Amino acid sequence: MPLRKRFLLALALCLALACCGYSAAGQEEVTPPARMQPIDRTDFPNLYLTNPALEGEAVWMLQARLRELGYEIEPNGVFDQTTSDLVRMFQVANGMTPDGEVTPAVWEKLMGEEQNQPALAGTEGQAKRVIEIDIVKHKLTLYEGDQVLKTFPVGVGKSSTPSPIGEFKVIQKSVGWGNGFGTRWMGLNVPWGVYGIHGTNKPYSVGQSLSHGCIRMRNNDVESLYPLVSVGTPVRMVANGKIAPSWFKGRELKLKSSGQDVVYLQYRLKEKGIVFDNADGRYGKMTELAVKYYQTWHGLPPTGIGDTATYRSLGLVK
Repeated sequence: MPLRKRFLLALALCLALACCGYSAAGQEEVTPPARMQPIDRTDFPNLYLTNPALEGEAVWMLQARLRELGYEIEPNGVFDQTTSDLVRMFQVANGMTPDGEVTPAVWEKLMGEEQNQPALAGTEGQAKRVIEIDIVKHKLTLYEGDQVLKTFPVGVGKSSTPSPIGEFKVIQKSVGWGNGFGTRWMGLNVPWGVYGIHGTNKPYSVGQSLSHGCIRMRNNDVESLYPLVSVGTPVRMVANGKIAPSWFKGRELKLKSSGQDVVYLQYRLKEKGIVFDNADGRYGKMTELAVKYYQTWHGLPPTGIGDTATYRSLGLVK
């Protein structure tokens, strides 16, 4: 057979095999499964079974926490049937509806405050230890009283997923979550999401604003900080040294409200001399009383509800 004909036959055969879904090796080609957009948010994202499966850092965080609580799971960052079944077991153990789905209520219970941790902050005869994180300067400072014990560079949230501003505390300490959380995790009591100080597998992001809201440290740095911090240690999150509103939309705030705007309202009240509790973004009874007190002394109806007239008096809106 002439060489030209042989070449044309070979080409036709290759095209036929390709059209039938076969590789050159004679094996059937498998289309890779569709992948979900990674769920890396920290704002208590809902997680549930779906096809394709949800995946990402939020799922890894869930699985790492379940393993830490004694459930048999190896984190892989994919919300599969095994993960859903273990969530259901966790829900049963905590008196929740056992549907295997992760809602904000499940996140809050899952990431709740640890008990029986050694107290390193504010022990008798010891100056209180406080962490301050400046998200503009990308710097974490550990204080003991007025003395600086340690300073570290940190990575913080990007503009679309900013790190929280306010007065929080460490409520959880964990070792070995791995993946994007590095070798150590210290969870904070931010009421509108899962935020923490942790190591990273992306050391280049330290000193940058690239995270999903958490505070990233180099693994050797977070390992140095970890033993110096206890559950209950205050964490002050600032921007250029201040807790000042970068925005304030003026929505109505009242008992059980939460969010960054609650922090700004609470801190402005403290600046006006009404000291009641931390500016932690939780609109509880103490915040309600503080608002009532301010309203009474400034000729406003003492409703305890944050409204436009109160915000205008406080200088939060024009």
